[in-house]
Amino acid sequence: MLSKKMVILLAYGFVFSFLQVSHAFEEKGCPVNWQPVISFEEFQISDIEQDPPEEITVKGKLKLPVACQSRKKRFIPKKNLPAVVILHGSGGVDSRGDFYARALNAAGIATFEIDMWEAREISSAADRPSLPFFNCPDAFGALKFLSEHSNIDPDRIGVLGFSWGGVVTMASATKHYAAQFGGDLRFAAHVAHYPVCYAYSPDSSIPGLKFSDLTGAPILIQIGEEDDYDNGSGPCFALKDSLDSEERPLLEVIAYEGAFHGWDRLEVPIKITDSFSNLGRDGEVEIIPDVDQAYKSRRNVVRFFLQNL
Repeated sequence: MLSKKMVILLAYGFVFSFLQVSHAFEEKGCPVNWQPVISFEEFQISDIEQDPPEEITVKGKLKLPVACQSRKKRFIPKKNLPAVVILHGSGGVDSRGDFYARALNAAGIATFEIDMWEAREISSAADRPSLPFFNCPDAFGALKFLSEHSNIDPDRIGVLGFSWGGVVTMASATKHYAAQFGGDLRFAAHVAHYPVCYAYSPDSSIPGLKFSDLTGAPILIQIGEEDDYDNGSGPCFALKDSLDSEERPLLEVIAYEGAFHGWDRLEVPIKITDSFSNLGRDGEVEIIPDVDQAYKSRRNVVRFFLQNL
């Protein structure tokens, strides 16, 4: 827990930074309001779980950091922005997307959080696709959309996924899935939160999951020591060790002591059951928020993308 003194110092630092930025904007003639420009966008993909595949519309929230245009005394979206696609977990879009988007936007990184469930008229985790890789077209469709956007640098687009979305993120880092769904497009950096690391082992019973022959982009996995899918962080470190000597440096693994699955979901604790939990043996999953660890993991996400985009 943060001490009272530390909280006061952090609050003072935030206020001081706020006043500095406010003064800078006022000098340029812009109002003190640098919230990102928000728009709701959509793109088409093929739902490959259907036979034959069906065209569906994926919608998302795009947030563009702004710059002050002093001549007209207004804010406009910046150009050549780095960007991050945000992929939700099995429960659908929740507070995690905006939690990370706020910090990324403040660091000058655009975000595009897509709703993979709304596109398929899914209302609960029970109706999710049978396997995560069926959502690879969503991730690469978002990448294509951003790469064609006038405010985004197509060579500086990353992806951040939670749980189910984390598995999709992992798939997007492999040449196999990138070539299949991305064409010539590749993500420049990948962050996967609690992505069920055991599922990539050779003896896993989950089909369609591969994590080898990587694209070469850096990857960050963040995992809780009390995660009920992997029964701890061991499988994620084992996954790193399983990579060959050339690919191992691409993967960074950070474990959080005492953190459960979804520690950065800052909502009331819940319990769910999932057939993929407990190393694939089914069972209960505790999703318990941890405020301190959530802010720590968010700092690591921002740091990682600033370094790699």
